[in-house]
Amino acid sequence: MLQKRLKEEILIFDGAMGTQLQEAGLKAGDIPECLNITNPKLIQNIHLNYLNAGADFITTNTFGANPLKMKDAPYRYDEMIEAAINNAIIARKKANRENDSYIVLDIGPIGQLLEPLGTLTFDEAYEIIASQVLLVKDEVDAVLLETMTDLYEVKAGILAVKENSDLPVFVTMTFEQNKRTLTGTDPLTFVNVVEGLGVDVLGVNCSLGPNELKPIINEILEVSSTPVIIQPNAGLPCLHEGHTCYEVTSQEYAQAMLDYMQRGVSIVGGCCGTTPEFIYELK
Repeated sequence: MLQKRLKEEILIFDGAMGTQLQEAGLKAGDIPECLNITNPKLIQNIHLNYLNAGADFITTNTFGANPLKMKDAPYRYDEMIEAAINNAIIARKKANRENDSYIVLDIGPIGQLLEPLGTLTFDEAYEIIASQVLLVKDEVDAVLLETMTDLYEVKAGILAVKENSDLPVFVTMTFEQNKRTLTGTDPLTFVNVVEGLGVDVLGVNCSLGPNELKPIINEILEVSSTPVIIQPNAGLPCLHEGHTCYEVTSQEYAQAMLDYMQRGVSIVGGCCGTTPEFIYELK
């Protein structure tokens, strides 16, 4: 069903979770994933607002919920993931969108560099991601590996999802203005490698605004035979009275994204600075 829709429609992802949590009072240094347990209503309402704005996908509040990042957290990573899935299920039920929307397990970078740049082995990365997927493989509709910078970690993630579930795999990397990721991957290499590994959707998130990402998205659209997802930030961040702000309005954002939608992008959504209003404008 999802594969069919990807061929026939432009689908819409949700926007930022972190921006919404910061607006609700999350402080620097707080663990966002703990809120799945301590303030489930807040997380459910964020999902609900995105679904009501027109999102076809909601991503779970699990970006950093892995055993390495959460080793000093007050709750176990598996408890946080299970609570996150439950919050998404409740929100989808409240929105009456159980038949036409999808819950996506959100997996961000593990938080340590893989060998040879760091000390984490490929097998350790694989096991960490497999443990997250095995927890919820019967309760979600897809897995998103997002904000990735290391293609080697991406490979470990794709294999971990594919070999431990039947779930579709979405992968988005984050590129700098020099058209490379932090570890040096360019768009062409990214597309070739992840297509070879059989991903279902590939693309870009975070890093830059929709206009600044244009050269990178253009390259991906030229070479990808896989559905493409884009989730830019709401422009470039700036500091205003000690707070991070984004300059692009929801209307400007949707206008900038229109070009990509006309040129064959399959899924559009938002990253840092985007809100349900942005998703409503995209819809």
